[in-house]
Amino acid sequence: MIAFVRGNFAMVTPQRVVVDVNGVGYELHISGHTYAEIQGKGSGQLFTYLHITENAQLLYGFSTVGEKELFLQLISISGVGANTARMILSGMRPEEIIRAIVQQQTKQLEGIKGIGKKTAERLVLELKDKLVKHHHEQVAITPTVSSPQEDAIHALIALGIGRPLAEQTVKKTIQSLSSPLETEEIIKLALKNL
Repeated sequence: MIAFVRGNFAMVTPQRVVVDVNGVGYELHISGHTYAEIQGKGSGQLFTYLHITENAQLLYGFSTVGEKELFLQLISISGVGANTARMILSGMRPEEIIRAIVQQQTKQLEGIKGIGKKTAERLVLELKDKLVKHHHEQVAITPTVSSPQEDAIHALIALGIGRPLAEQTVKKTIQSLSSPLETEEIIKLALKNL
């Protein structure tokens, strides 16, 4: 099928991008992660997956092969459709999703908009071993201590704010501070800056 498209970004929104390939516009549905990667760029290459259903044929685009592979793993789970998988990839970075699944952090997965307890548990149950095998060399799997900044970003995402905006707001908030603050204080200031 279509493995990737390369061309000019004729239109870019947080959910979709239209890639002009020699005069043909391909509409790709994208995650917040991919949006953050391509935002501000005039052209580039996106790896694709064609999702065919009874009612539609949708093309999904990914900034990296790794994100596409994770998307394919997610949609292999019963009850996780292509749009839900895109939402998961919008809620957390691919390496964070892998880490949460491998470390069985269902609460972190539940923080993603549209992901309930049962879906989070199913993701961990069905993907943990596969992701350990496929991603055992990635540093993302090793436990890390989260910083107040990262905790604040996760809190904003849990409130329904997209990851790119949450990261940008927290970064600006921290840059404006003269001394380090606790997570709760960062969240309060970030919400004021939105």
